Amino acid sequence: MMKIFNFSTVGLLCFCLIFSNCETIKNTNSTVKGGAIGTVAGGAVGAGVGKMAGNTAVGAVIGALVGGTAGALIGNKMDKQRKELEKIEGAKVETANEGEAIKVTFESGILFATNSSTLSEASKNSLTKFAASLKQNNDTNVEIYGHTDNTGNDGINIPLSERRAASVQNFLVAQGVGSARLISYGRGSSEPITANTTEAGRAQNRRVEVFILASANMIQEAQQGTLK
Repeated sequence: MMKIFNFSTVGLLCFCLIFSNCETIKNTNSTVKGGAIGTVAGGAVGAGVGKMAGNTAVGAVIGALVGGTAGALIGNKMDKQRKELEKIEGAKVETANEGEAIKVTFESGILFATNSSTLSEASKNSLTKFAASLKQNNDTNVEIYGHTDNTGNDGINIPLSERRAASVQNFLVAQGVGSARLISYGRGSSEPITANTTEAGRAQNRRVEVFILASANMIQEAQQGTLK
């Protein structure tokens, strides 16, 4: 596992996780969603990654800590970046965690050849545009997760998923994204999003997911009402 910077985020006691058994929030106005999470009572400091039904989910960042107005400001900021990212070819872009985070999924077939962690030339164009968006919105943290299908074993799949996530991370750093904002993980085949019983299903499970989260600085600006 490659880690450049280990940061913690603030989690809500009550929030909607973004994977199986919980409805993914897509294309919903994040200003409204951000305001909604600010009204939830209670909160706890914890790691940025939680689990539900065997799938990775990013812990909520805002919630009761900052209140409804600040949550709405962060949601609006995330909405603007999401719309930028939706223009990138090969990237599936969704809102996550009630609008305070963005999830970007790249199929590994777009990024890598079979059993390889070397980025394809075609994918570098998409990641260059992705890096440009991250640099323009530099008050966020970024978590990168590599996944494989269940072909082979953990001895192969886990290191491969780690190398793929690290390849994306290293490319973004080379494009000028601050290394302190980034962290990467390899999940192997442990977190499928669909059954591995068909080639189409295995193709969906071979993927790299990137989560864009509000940084401490963004949260502070939202609390002060200065976030634009």
